[in-house]
Amino acid sequence: MMTSNCTAVTEFLLLGFSDALGLHILHLATFLTIYLAALIGNLLVITLIALDSHLYTPMYFFLLNLSILDIGSISVIVPKSMANSILNTRLISYSGCVTQVFFFFFFVTADLAILTIMAYDRYIAICKPLHYATVMNRRACLHMAATAWSTALLYSALHTGNTFRLPFCHSNIINQFFCEVPQLLRISFSEVFTSEIQVIIFGACLSAGCIVFIFVSYIQIFTTVLRIPSEQGRHKAVSTCLPHLIVVTLLGSTGMIAYMKPTSGSPSALDLMLSVLYSMIPPVMNPVIYSMRNKDIKAALWKLVRWKWFIQKKMSVFLQ
Repeated sequence: MMTSNCTAVTEFLLLGFSDALGLHILHLATFLTIYLAALIGNLLVITLIALDSHLYTPMYFFLLNLSILDIGSISVIVPKSMANSILNTRLISYSGCVTQVFFFFFFVTADLAILTIMAYDRYIAICKPLHYATVMNRRACLHMAATAWSTALLYSALHTGNTFRLPFCHSNIINQFFCEVPQLLRISFSEVFTSEIQVIIFGACLSAGCIVFIFVSYIQIFTTVLRIPSEQGRHKAVSTCLPHLIVVTLLGSTGMIAYMKPTSGSPSALDLMLSVLYSMIPPVMNPVIYSMRNKDIKAALWKLVRWKWFIQKKMSVFLQ
């Protein structure tokens, strides 16, 4: 039961990094650098896939979705933290916190769903290559992407609704730089956790199911790869799977550590570092990981650079 002296919370206080000018500037510069790196990297991937017809394949279609989701997930939390730093405030409104939780869970859940579909795509491409064109046709890819986005939308709505159905009586201080659910549960009224705990358990099972599906797919993939007679064929198969596996491991390990650790009642450098790792590093690293050893992406980038140089040269000749 909710106590009678429980007053409604209209705003929350996020974690302030430091009052010292040097650390204040360092926080702002670090977050701005990470945010711009994520935006530029993912927008470049989106542009290359959209403009180059050679990249109109299921693998790159899902990579396009992943880049859009990465931009969304980091844009939900980082600009608010930077704005608070510039304005020298810690406030976030109740509705702003609700919005942040909803969209962050939506983008991260859809991200994991797309990564699961990408594992299935690699499984079909390597283990059942003769059926690839039939199974991963345009219609099937659109349906899978739509299912990933809609499932994430429903789960995020359920999670957000259950979180903010709880009364916040103990405090309005969130010891994180964004509205993180474990911190919100810590400051909510402790006797009404049951429904939200059920949603968290459901989410954990859903995430675990995706991770298990991905790794079972890769067991099948690597078993098939080992049977490929040529070394070049094995190398090509592994090179198409390795970036995806690194991205899944990065997102899964950081998110699991951040959400399974006990929440502390006071600000902790470890809590902050883990939150930065799972919320900000994957959107920055995903374009790098997928582009580093990807010949198709490099070829598309080189083609775009040459085309831009050609246009500039033509314009300079015309202006003369």
